[in-house]
Amino acid sequence: MEEIKRCMREVKRILNRTVGILDTAGTVIACTEPELEGTEDSTVRAIMKSDDLFVATSEKTYYRMLNGDSTQYIAFIIGTDPGDRIHLELVAQWVRTALKDRNTDTERATFIKNILLENELPGDIPLKAREFKIPYALNRIVFIIRVPRTDGPECLDILQNLYPDSKTMHTFAMDEETIVLVLEIEGEFDEFVQERSHTIRDNLNAESMSRVNIGIGMPAPELKDVAKSYREAVLALRVGSIFESEKCVMRYDKLGLGRLIYQLPPTLCNMFLDEVFAQGTYESLDSETLLTIAKFFENNLNGSETSRKLFVHRNTLVYRLDKVQKITGLDLRSFDDAVLFKLAAMVRTYLEKQEKNARPPKSVW
Repeated sequence: MEEIKRCMREVKRILNRTVGILDTAGTVIACTEPELEGTEDSTVRAIMKSDDLFVATSEKTYYRMLNGDSTQYIAFIIGTDPGDRIHLELVAQWVRTALKDRNTDTERATFIKNILLENELPGDIPLKAREFKIPYALNRIVFIIRVPRTDGPECLDILQNLYPDSKTMHTFAMDEETIVLVLEIEGEFDEFVQERSHTIRDNLNAESMSRVNIGIGMPAPELKDVAKSYREAVLALRVGSIFESEKCVMRYDKLGLGRLIYQLPPTLCNMFLDEVFAQGTYESLDSETLLTIAKFFENNLNGSETSRKLFVHRNTLVYRLDKVQKITGLDLRSFDDAVLFKLAAMVRTYLEKQEKNARPPKSVW
């Protein structure tokens, strides 16, 4: 339907005539004059009984758009001159071509989606790619964009305008909150990923004011490999939401320790935590101390830089670190103890997230 309306908008720009498309029930579904959309045309009943492609009344000329032997739509133009008849046939052909192209784009998107979900046999992928004229051996990468449910359609429109469907890039919605981009990698990998992720984020933030999260997989040298890149992008979003929730761009190749911890069984994580933190010790650390620890790690265990960022005296920082050592038994100024604390804190965050996700929702009653 949107393709037909888009054609009518283009026709209005080019042709100084009132042209529209009717369904077989006689309702105007698209028109160069939008106020006519939704109105009824009783002439359609007679047209449907006619064997002629063109039917003219005192004011309008109609053209039956066939799909096989049956009428799919009826195009009309206000006017009965021979020139109007030519214009009408051209417009009808334009609409038919647009619908055919749109169907091809939809089928192509379905094919790519099935590859991502591993619903296509690997041996069939090269054959179908040739059928859709999609290059098989091409370096691609998958971006997954998570958006608020209410902003999904608007964000999809923005990204489809930014990256229109073609044989080398594909943009479609996986569900109401998930948009997938499969893009050809151009130039150097890191530079390409950084530029594209910033472009996506900036356009969505500027146009829809939506808070988005972007997961990025690894390069896929062949079309069948985009399924792996898709899984990596999904994992990047999951792991990133646990360990780097403040970030909006999560790359699979930059997950670090988070990816390792995510794959550990909870029982093993709990055993590790019990070895590092005695019961209740971590909970004894107040918010101010936890902020100090976070800044200390951010500044690579540099005391002077941490003091400056926290706007506290060096002796105050030393006092707080001594307090951490007294409570946990770990001296964060020692590299080994700092690594142990950092790892244990990440494991604790992971377990808390797992527990939260496993908890049943509260009853509304």
